[in-house]
This record gives sequence, C-alpha cells and structure tokens, in this order.
Amino acid sequence: MKPLKAFDIQFVGLKIGKHDYKFEIDYKFFEHFEYDEFNDINVTIVLNLVKKSTFLELNFQASGTINVNCDLTNERYDESVNTDFDLVVSFGDEYNDENEAILILPHAEYEINVAHYIYELIVLSLPQKRVHPGVEAGTLGSDILKKLEDLSPKSLENKPPKEDIDPRWETLKKLITDK
Repeated sequence: MKPLKAFDIQFVGLKIGKHDYKFEIDYKFFEHFEYDEFNDINVTIVLNLVKKSTFLELNFQASGTINVNCDLTNERYDESVNTDFDLVVSFGDEYNDENEAILILPHAEYEINVAHYIYELIVLSLPQKRVHPGVEAGTLGSDILKKLEDLSPKSLENKPPKEDIDPRWETLKKLITDK
C-alpha cells in the first residue's frame, strides 16, 4: 500500500464542476519526503478542484503554523503560513511536468497524487531567513543574543571611521575650500 495514498484524487468518476478536498498536514507527512527542517507543523490544505470537459483546475490553499528554529538565536517559534498555488492539469500523449503551473497527464490516467505539490507549497512558503519575532521587536531574552552583544566590537561603533587620505589630495582640497 502506498504511504501517501490519502492524497490520490480520482478524477475520472467526478462530475463536471467544483469539488473540494481538505488535508491536515502534520510532521509525519514530511517524514515520507525525509525532510526534517521543521520541529512541528499544523497546516490545513484546502484543495478546490474544478473539472472541465478537457482539463482540471486545482487551487491549493495552505494555512496554519510551522514550528521552526530561528536562524539567529536557534530559538523555536511558530511561523504562520498562508499561501496558495494554482495548477492546471491537461491531458496529452505523455507525462510532462516541465512547467510548474501546468501538468500534462497521459490520456489513460484516472487519478493524480497531490502530495508532492502540497510538500512544495509548504516548504516554499517559508521565508529563506527565519527570524524570531522577539528578535525583530527586541523583546527576546536569549543567552545567544547576550553573548553576541558582549562579543560585538564596541570600539568600532563609537569611533568615527578614520579616513587615510593621501597628503597630495589634502592640498587639493584646500584649493576648493579657499574660494
């Protein structure tokens, strides 16, 4: 039995029109993809499938929270997710997924597995640099932040930058200021 069989959608027996599906995504879902960047996840995916006579329109809407580590302090926090993705499924002679918004399935296919699209939607919805909201607000009291503050070069912050200027340029600057 396929482990992600719950994400198979059989479109052959569906009537033309709109069909709704709902998926609850947790940490076990990402174990199938061997992805361990998250501490915990609680995301709801609402899939709106519109069946037309010659193609399918899929709209994925993701909302929920993902518990990740801050890139600066390594503190855990919940990052909110609220995103969507549109996919058009067309039919042709052979399978083709080169275009990210259009999937071409062979005419003989009768179902589509949407697990990989849900995986990509969630992973790509997170920011590249994850910063704890307490760091941005200045309210997070972390040992790592205190240590970084202690080790920061304070002598460079207080002194104005010293410019090493060639003495020949100094005399030229006097000509400008003499006017």
